[in-house]
Amino acid sequence: PPPPPSTVAPSCAPARLAQASLLQSVWRGGVHLPDRGAGAKLRTPAVSRAAMSVAGTLQPFVCGGAAACLASTCIHPLDLAKVRLQLFATLNPGAPKPSFVSILSKMVAEEGFTSVYAGISAALMRQAIYGTARIGLHRTFSNKLAEMHDGKPVPFYQKTLSGMGSGAIAVCIGTPFDVALVRMQADSMKPEDQRRHYKNVFDALMRVSREEGFVRLYAGLAPNVLRGMSMNVGMMACYDQAKEFVIANFTHDPDPKKPSLPTKLSSSAIAGFTAAAFSLPFDLLKSRLQDQAKLPDGTPQYKGVADAAMKIMRNEGVLAFWTGLSSYYLRCAPHAMIILLSIESITAAYRKAFGLE
Repeated sequence: PPPPPSTVAPSCAPARLAQASLLQSVWRGGVHLPDRGAGAKLRTPAVSRAAMSVAGTLQPFVCGGAAACLASTCIHPLDLAKVRLQLFATLNPGAPKPSFVSILSKMVAEEGFTSVYAGISAALMRQAIYGTARIGLHRTFSNKLAEMHDGKPVPFYQKTLSGMGSGAIAVCIGTPFDVALVRMQADSMKPEDQRRHYKNVFDALMRVSREEGFVRLYAGLAPNVLRGMSMNVGMMACYDQAKEFVIANFTHDPDPKKPSLPTKLSSSAIAGFTAAAFSLPFDLLKSRLQDQAKLPDGTPQYKGVADAAMKIMRNEGVLAFWTGLSSYYLRCAPHAMIILLSIESITAAYRKAFGLE
């Protein structure tokens, strides 16, 4: 709309004239700058430029974390079944292993539908910390690598290093929440006198720290770091590589930076499989170490990663490291696909909200 006409009389003091000019500038949506020529564009205030710069820096972290939390909410029942399958042999030695479908159906029949979302608060807190760092750091590193190569394809070994580095850093930050998640998911599997009955993720963190020592919050850190590295390589680095392969050989998208839906679906399905295959052995070790109870003589069941791996191999066989692969893949593939598909829409909405387009 046109600016309101100036009502300042010619006889007014210069200060009143300057004030009227400023009001007219604000009405136009900008700020008058001294000595600008006719027709010059209004300039964005410095504070807005600073805010946009911060928003641009935080974009991969905020959007990645939001997508990770959405995916975790959708696949939480499958993740719960995966953890219970991994711990079943420890809690029920000699018993035949159930399928993830039978585990979930039994839980719903005996404990109600909400039981399949046991530990959801810990899962969301874990993704808010771990998922945000994992995806945000990898995208930040990948963007820097792309700049170094002037927009040309980044070699796969550099994508791998980016995935390993970002995964390891994220795990070191998020392991306490992972400990709380595993314990909350496994609690109802145990006899009543052995259950911990954590109220929520914060209660779990405080009780573990108070009752078992702060160090217990980092139980299973070594296999968890290996899991995070292998998961990020399998999911993020392999997704980027699979996308390049699919575009070059099948979909032939005109702009690789804007892949089509078939490209994203097929690439994320491949990434889900590689993420599951690479990380499941370390995920099994992590779950066993994080949920282990002390033996009657007071010593821990496993002395460390190597001891846990040797005992599992000796007592259960090599294939035990891939226990629950089907449910793990059904968890990893949708998780990867939801993240990689939703992050595009979340990023577009984020950029529009902060004027980064």
